[in-house]
Amino acid sequence: MKGIFITLEGPEGSGKSTQAERLSDYLLRKGIDVLCTHEPGGTRIGERLRKILLSPRSKGMTPLTELLLYLASRAQHVEEVVKPSLARGKVAVSTRFSDSSLAYQGYGRGLNKQLIRKMNQVATAGLKPDLTILLDIDIPQGLKRARAGSKGDRLEREKREFHQRVRQGYLKLAKQEPKRIKIVKVKGSIAEVQKRIRQQVEELLKKAGYRL
Repeated sequence: MKGIFITLEGPEGSGKSTQAERLSDYLLRKGIDVLCTHEPGGTRIGERLRKILLSPRSKGMTPLTELLLYLASRAQHVEEVVKPSLARGKVAVSTRFSDSSLAYQGYGRGLNKQLIRKMNQVATAGLKPDLTILLDIDIPQGLKRARAGSKGDRLEREKREFHQRVRQGYLKLAKQEPKRIKIVKVKGSIAEVQKRIRQQVEELLKKAGYRL
């Protein structure tokens, strides 16, 4: 069976990690071989880069430095984890991938989006997700959830205007690639959101020949 690559994207506090874990558990119960991973990170080197990227002590990092570190983590992640898993026929589920760089560093930071696309192409060796679930949430609600019990990491501490630009960026990307990027509104319970995610994933897997 052909490997399938699914990514979950969205602003801060949209519940990507929780939903990715629930989706992976569901697919495992269906007898599907699943890899659940994340960005930045997913590898030993990537996790070290993650700490630098998200630490509040990294305040003052330039947008270009930020982009390059994310791309470095992604390149390692693709080569070490994602591509080998797909080659073995697994369904790989990752929170965040190339769309994050366009949303955060492109629309959020204002870096050249064409340049980001080219750099993403190099970092991923041309790999694109088969399906991207965009978990869309209102920014005030998302930030409240993300910062609950803490001041948040370096990105979560950014001004609301930055996060608004990121969200609008994601929505523009979804409009540009409606066949790949499916918007799932973060409304209702975690279970209700998960149900909507599964509908999109099941449709893709059935077309690929998986029995669910």
